[in-house]
Amino acid sequence: MKEDPIIEEIRQVREAHAAEFNYDFWAIYKDVKESEKKSKRTYVSYAAKLIQTNEIINNCCKSKCCDN
Repeated sequence: MKEDPIIEEIRQVREAHAAEFNYDFWAIYKDVKESEKKSKRTYVSYAAKLIQTNEIINNCCKSKCCDN
């Protein structure tokens, strides 16, 4: 597969950013959120859709993925 220089650059930036925070996920997350607050851009966040356990079971049975 041919290497894409843009993808490679993104990976290098991501790696350097993670190393800056000692690969601590929560520290990276906090940094990203702080950057979002400082920027003048509008960010959209969608609430997670909660599903009921019965909905999962009913969908499973409809898809015939099990013996139920």
